[in-house]
Amino acid sequence: MKTKKVILEWFCTIALAIFLSLVVKNYIAEARWIPSESMLPTIRAGDRLLVDKITYKFKEIERGDIVVFKPPPSAIINKDEVFIKRVIALPGETISIKNGVVFINGAPLAEPYINEEPRKNFGPLTIPDNHIFVMGDNRNYSYDSRFWGPLPIDNLIGKAELRYFPLTTIRTF
Repeated sequence: MKTKKVILEWFCTIALAIFLSLVVKNYIAEARWIPSESMLPTIRAGDRLLVDKITYKFKEIERGDIVVFKPPPSAIINKDEVFIKRVIALPGETISIKNGVVFINGAPLAEPYINEEPRKNFGPLTIPDNHIFVMGDNRNYSYDSRFWGPLPIDNLIGKAELRYFPLTTIRTF
């Protein structure tokens, strides 16, 4: 009798752990490995991040947020691929890039996080409703909205919140 009770307790514990991990991964947060250098110097290839999946259910997207998303069909190289970029322009805003400076609605954007200024001019482009414009911090080596257009907000997976590996570079975003 005692053996059955122990087995049942273990089974319930394991089933609960599996259920909770699936709920957390699908609805609350998930870990991501970064394969590219498009977000240098902020995020390096090989970094591991925690992505918050619930923030945008309660709060608006903000310029400067680092987001993880499914790219639109025009950008897909591999249908399972996921991108990470920084939000630069919000719905209704007009973005342009001239002589290495990003302008939002005609005003220059302060960008202390970029690796180097973008070499090519872009725009102007007005971002449609329910879309955002995203770019990598490593501007000249990033495949982003400049190439495939504004990102539908519905494509967002979540907001990058924490780099947890390597341990010597733990930080929040």
